[in-house]
Amino acid sequence: MLIGAGCVETLETSAVSLGEFGPAPRFTAAVVGKSIRIKDATCPALYAQVQAAEKGVPFMPLRGLIGSDILAHRPDWRVIDNPFGNNDPIVLLPAIKPDFALFHAPMADRAGTVFFGRDRTALMMAHASERTIATVETIHDGNLMDDPAMSGATVPSFYVETVAVAPRGAWPLRMPDRYPADGAHLAEYAKMAATAEGFARYCEQHVYVKRAA
Repeated sequence: MLIGAGCVETLETSAVSLGEFGPAPRFTAAVVGKSIRIKDATCPALYAQVQAAEKGVPFMPLRGLIGSDILAHRPDWRVIDNPFGNNDPIVLLPAIKPDFALFHAPMADRAGTVFFGRDRTALMMAHASERTIATVETIHDGNLMDDPAMSGATVPSFYVETVAVAPRGAWPLRMPDRYPADGAHLAEYAKMAATAEGFARYCEQHVYVKRAA
């Protein structure tokens, strides 16, 4: 949707799709029309690069890229010989340190600590990024860090700049243990976003906030 709205200049990704609802139409149109720059990657590579930023190191080694064509298109990824082995090449990936981490979570307490549940990617993103903004389903009355059953699945408040309460903020996607994906709405989006005109109508109907005069 950000691509369709013209808000993306460069995208580093392994894939963009709507899953069982087919290709992501505004992404496909932007790639075909060359309106965005694509930096091809893989899921393990991106994960390793964010992990490098999380650990405060300049790069992360990864072996699984050896032998793939993707290396020919990523001059910023370096292949070196393993300094601890003989004839044992390995790829070095530069750290990705985002300006902002943005994610939706089940809850936060009033001190700004965010409970992410089973999705530990949120913690890695917060560690790696300069700033973190979280939307949550609800505010928890109490200190999440004092609860031994929940504290291990939290992003402490000193990593979080802003928390906003947004009930059903993951919709039309699912929020694990809260609500399922809205398949009918996702199918409607896939159909409407197949054209630029349909995407504009979708935004008018579902995205833009109409305020009373």
